[in-house]
Amino acid sequence: MKGLMVAFGFLTRLPMPRIEMGAEDFAAAIRFYPIVGLAIGLLVAAAGWLGALVDPWIGACAALLTWIAVTGALHLDGLADLADGLGAAHGDRTRLLAVMADPHIGSFGVVAIVGQMLAKLVLLHAVGVGWGLVLVPFAARMGPLAWARLLPPLRPGGLGAAVAGAVRARDLLGWGLLLALAAVAVPALIALPLLVLGVAAWFRRTLGGVTGDAHGAGIEIVETGLLVALAVAGALA
Repeated sequence: MKGLMVAFGFLTRLPMPRIEMGAEDFAAAIRFYPIVGLAIGLLVAAAGWLGALVDPWIGACAALLTWIAVTGALHLDGLADLADGLGAAHGDRTRLLAVMADPHIGSFGVVAIVGQMLAKLVLLHAVGVGWGLVLVPFAARMGPLAWARLLPPLRPGGLGAAVAGAVRARDLLGWGLLLALAAVAVPALIALPLLVLGVAAWFRRTLGGVTGDAHGAGIEIVETGLLVALAVAGALA
């Protein structure tokens, strides 16, 4: 229960009781990320459903704004930092990491955030409200569990280092089985392993490992990829 509360406190802006936690508690909270994602998905879908009673585009906008508000734009910040680093590095990995560590946002980061929000808005309109939308944040937050196991942390003391040893093989197996069950109802979720492994390969090639910003950016990328899969599946149905 403590790990779940820590996960909610870190990944969302939902009110949580204050609890004492150590580094081990923070690291172990990664095992509960998908549960937090499910709660986010339910809130996003509920807002989208209410907005869609007026107009489908209002529903998409309400879902997007709720998504941003509930998460506090945490993952968008990681996406912006990664975009700034890639834009300024010109192939220099040391400079890339240095720019990512800078708390200020640059033009590449702004473009990445705007592009991500526009993409999600259009995709939310295309997908509509359903169990697929509820499960997208749930599935995407399985990504950090895999990246923590597959990629080396790049910053001592950062999120990547904190969670590096916290994910157990049984955690991946258990969430994988739940994903398989969810994919029975929403077949588009079978795209998740390809997206997660693709992001992992990209991080390894460009960064050489993973950081907290990379985890956040990866979640955003995977969420958009899953929305695309849902939109394509809906168009082909």
